[in-house]
Amino acid sequence: MLNTETPASQHAALDQYPTAELVNVLVDDQFKAVEAVRAAMPRIAAAVTAALPRMEAGGRLVYVGAGTSGRLGVLDSVELYPTFSWPHGRAVALLAGGKDAMFVAVEGAEDDIEQGAQDVRDVNVGPDDVVLCIAASGATPYVLGALRAARAAGALTIGFANNPDAPVAGEAEIGITLDTGPEAISGSTRLKAGTSQKIALNTFSSALMVRLNKVYGNLMVDLKATNAKLVRRAIRLTTFATGADEAQARTVLEQCGYHVKVAIVALSKNIPVEQAQALLETTRGSVRAALAV
Repeated sequence: MLNTETPASQHAALDQYPTAELVNVLVDDQFKAVEAVRAAMPRIAAAVTAALPRMEAGGRLVYVGAGTSGRLGVLDSVELYPTFSWPHGRAVALLAGGKDAMFVAVEGAEDDIEQGAQDVRDVNVGPDDVVLCIAASGATPYVLGALRAARAAGALTIGFANNPDAPVAGEAEIGITLDTGPEAISGSTRLKAGTSQKIALNTFSSALMVRLNKVYGNLMVDLKATNAKLVRRAIRLTTFATGADEAQARTVLEQCGYHVKVAIVALSKNIPVEQAQALLETTRGSVRAALAV
């Protein structure tokens, strides 16, 4: 029996626990998710290193999963645009059962190995793409079909699984095993298995974006100011990085479409936004390198 499906022997009477103890058990069990990701850190770092040249060549991140794993892939993909200005078209999420499965379980969709392969072919996965295959069991047919089709197309495949020796991790070019063990509620991988996947995906995509010069220091300087909250954040980031007052920051941000990177370079070097944009283009978007010119 898979670790993720094995009943946790220490919690055989879970339904009889007093509420306070029940909550404590469910919370404390989540710490094992962090431990599992920590154990996988070298593999996650290897995945970032392998993915970087493909992203620099214009490739896409393609997330593939079913159920909770698939939804976590969707979540990571959609947050890349507002956080890092990563183009929508370069973060693709494939979910067993299609878009409707984001909100309602589509029975049997995860068992369709050919549909996984077809979905990958339908989005024209190619050699510059990085395909993230996510499955708690590590043997979900839909995900395996997608993985095999992605490898056949020459894409880099990264497999995330929560059981040792899982096919998804074994067949991917880079396998990442998040060994979270039995769940407090047996088989409910929306618990710590899902938490570990969320942490691992956050870590992978965030580290990749740092390497792609989407961050200056620890400031998210390539965000998209798509709402009032993010406009305020853009102003705060600009004032913090440059020492300019709010009025100065807002004026320059308005001139460059609230592109924080451009505003920082323009204010720091006291140059027009057009010149700041040109500098950033020559430094592959690196604020630090642009400031050093």
